[in-house]
Amino acid sequence: MSLLSVENLTVHFRTRRGFSGKSAAVVYAVDGVSFSIEAGETLALVGESGSGKTTVAEAVLQLNTPTAGTICLDGVDLAKLSRRDRLAMKHRVQIVFQDPYSSLDPRMTVHDLVAEPLHAGKRMRPADVDSRVLSLLEMVGLGTQHLWRRPHEFSGGQCQRIAVARALAVDPDLVVLDEPTSALDVSVQARILVLLQELKQELGLAYLLIGHDLAVVESVADKVAVMYSGRLVEAGDAAEVFHRPRHPYTAALLASVPSPDPEVRSQLGVLQGDVPSSVNPPEGCRFHPRCAYRMPICETTMPEMRLVDGGTTRACHLPDDALPSAGAGDGGSDWIESSQLFIDEGVEASADSAAAAAAVLDGRPIDPLGLLNEKDRR
Repeated sequence: MSLLSVENLTVHFRTRRGFSGKSAAVVYAVDGVSFSIEAGETLALVGESGSGKTTVAEAVLQLNTPTAGTICLDGVDLAKLSRRDRLAMKHRVQIVFQDPYSSLDPRMTVHDLVAEPLHAGKRMRPADVDSRVLSLLEMVGLGTQHLWRRPHEFSGGQCQRIAVARALAVDPDLVVLDEPTSALDVSVQARILVLLQELKQELGLAYLLIGHDLAVVESVADKVAVMYSGRLVEAGDAAEVFHRPRHPYTAALLASVPSPDPEVRSQLGVLQGDVPSSVNPPEGCRFHPRCAYRMPICETTMPEMRLVDGGTTRACHLPDDALPSAGAGDGGSDWIESSQLFIDEGVEASADSAAAAAAVLDGRPIDPLGLLNEKDRR
């Protein structure tokens, strides 16, 4: 049984017009999203801004009410629980927010910030709170000298460590990481990612990672689910999705990854057009207005998620072998040639562009932060 199971999750919001409060339109934020997370596993939700990633996370955290679908924690449907039982389950799922400064109350000390969940959940005697707070701070690399300081006295990386300690205070089974490193310097990002990996192994945590930094995602994720305009378009093992993309949108995202080598001048693949409106999404496949491989059926029929070889699932009308594979050997260079379909009209890719993108997609992990050892790089 999966730790978290999400089936056909749908979240729609009604907008209101002026002071009358009349319904003006429906925002189709999430439509029919399904995935599961096992204990000790990291699933990354990736996609462009506005694709519905954070809305999915908020539904998992019970911060918004799903329009349809089920969210089960250890097989228990959270929507069917009473309010008291739902509150009792909430400690099992916690969140680390994107911006560490805005997620911490500037008026509270570090001790009070980390102790607050312990008091709110009444999970510990007041006499034991102080030792628990200190233990949590030491777990994330802080100490007694930090207990009585306030957030403005810390760097961004230290504040994010405090946010991690606060999330771990109630012993969760699943932690939602909402772009936890995007507001940090690159060197600090590496330290936070290593800390999260160590805590995952030490405590047996599962992570739902929300992000669009593909280098970070590949460094830490076990599975990847790609979202576009509120729907999943591809999902599978992280290595398989990154090195053999089966959906044109996933391929386009990978074509936009810059090379970490400062000596390589790469021409990035750029998707034409804009992300469609969530109020008025296109008929059929939502990606078809921007897809270089679109067919007439794409404009009228929504594709369903189906299994392809390698254990990957995708929502696309194209035959399984329509996209060139990207893997070891010649596959990477084949993929680069097809990726030029996504580059803006009138801009030609250089030889350096193909070489840089091939280096990313020829089977070697994307690891500009240096988180993998030499054995893992092979």
